[in-house]
Amino acid sequence: MTTPTEAEGTLPAEQSAAAGPGSLEAELLEAQATAQEHWNSYLRAVAETENVRKRAQRDVESASRYAIERFAGDLLEARDSLELGLAVGPGADPARLFEGMEATLRLVNRAFEKAGLQVVDPAGEAFNPEFHEAMATQPSADQPPGTVLAVVQKGYVLSGRLLRPARVLVSREPDPPPG
Repeated sequence: MTTPTEAEGTLPAEQSAAAGPGSLEAELLEAQATAQEHWNSYLRAVAETENVRKRAQRDVESASRYAIERFAGDLLEARDSLELGLAVGPGADPARLFEGMEATLRLVNRAFEKAGLQVVDPAGEAFNPEFHEAMATQPSADQPPGTVLAVVQKGYVLSGRLLRPARVLVSREPDPPPG
């Protein structure tokens, strides 16, 4: 099947050349104008992308800075409580000091909770090397092997990520009787 242009024996380029140099110049100017529009659109898109990247970077820095500010603000209450306890001096009633220490610990725990910090206190649980660090093993007839007998130091998880493992004593099979 032939197109009408082919049937006439001329191709589109020949037709535009036959139409005269003025139409070629018009097409060239139109193509240049279109190319310039595309170039300007490209430059605007690149500039907008760079602006979005910079804005996102500022937002991340700001979120990080303000997150630590909130946590620090929550810890200020605990610090104030500790300072009040110390200001009482060595002649203070030990029972009242103990109450003050408990109140301070509650303030710290509340600040930890708000910050997504969780305590790992695995006493009586199965030893988990992902969250526990075995300091020693101890024979035990009361607990199955691999059970946490005592917590030497609590661990902490921050937003699902281990910050510090719990340091623990782990049970093992009792030693055989001497024989």
